[in-house]
Amino acid sequence: MNEVLRFAPIYQDRVWGGRVLESALQRTLPREGPIGESWEVVDRPEAQSVCIGGTLDGRTIREALAEHGEAIMGPDWPAERPFPILIKWLDCRERLSLQVHPPAEIAPAMGGEPKTENWYIAETSGEAGLIVGLKHGTTRAAFAEALTDNSLESCVHRFPVEAGDSILVESGTVHAIDGGNLILEIQQNSDTTYRVYDWGRVGLDGSPRQLHIAESLASIDWDFFEPEPIKAANEDAIIAESSEFAIRRSPLAPGQTLAFAAGEQPRLLSVASGQVKVKGEAETTLSKGDNVLLPFAGTFEIAAVDGDALVLVTENFR
Repeated sequence: MNEVLRFAPIYQDRVWGGRVLESALQRTLPREGPIGESWEVVDRPEAQSVCIGGTLDGRTIREALAEHGEAIMGPDWPAERPFPILIKWLDCRERLSLQVHPPAEIAPAMGGEPKTENWYIAETSGEAGLIVGLKHGTTRAAFAEALTDNSLESCVHRFPVEAGDSILVESGTVHAIDGGNLILEIQQNSDTTYRVYDWGRVGLDGSPRQLHIAESLASIDWDFFEPEPIKAANEDAIIAESSEFAIRRSPLAPGQTLAFAAGEQPRLLSVASGQVKVKGEAETTLSKGDNVLLPFAGTFEIAAVDGDALVLVTENFR
């Protein structure tokens, strides 16, 4: 299978979302109201990416893997195994809740799934930042006390970001995203989130959103303090590496190419800026915001179109 697999986005309403996907990614959104997430690649019971174009046009990602698992993912890929990565665009117009995902060692007992994710900052405005991890010296007892008197900001690590920055947020890390950020989230295939604090906000239905205090306190890594992001740079580098996946940042100047041989591994290609052409059996043009799957069995060459481009390559997720 020597073709790029493209998928139709699945848009999600979120109380903290907006309409920036229209202007930033030149997309037509399907309805009015705050769109907070675009699920770009997903294989879950509640949400299925659908292939657009090519020989698999109209098939869900689950159907594609069931029919062509070896060509897409490599030898011995079980037909029933879900695709292991979920990619989202996040349009954060308001601050997201302070939350945590359960670590792998306790997630099953809590009825949830672990979730390690990476945030790539595509755009940021004003004084928007990120909250990731705890401030040095914060204890579970101090955190729990701050919950009762609405002083949690004194316990968590907030820092400014610029476009092109990136940070890995592993399961067990308390985190939130400020309003004003447009983020490409590449994550472990999971949808378990425990909200520990929501800044007094109500949901789209006008009611306070559910909190998960006990689950959050059981999940937070109380020894993870003040991480710093990988700063934006115009150089090829690994920007995230975990047991779940690795992400490489690859800038492409005119005339430069990025090549992948058949039989190496499946990869996800995300266009962070500019426009690229991907040559496989056919030639596919991708623009900023596009996320595609490059199958195991294909040979691909990626080149910038009309100027510089930047792509993220997610790999080592088998």
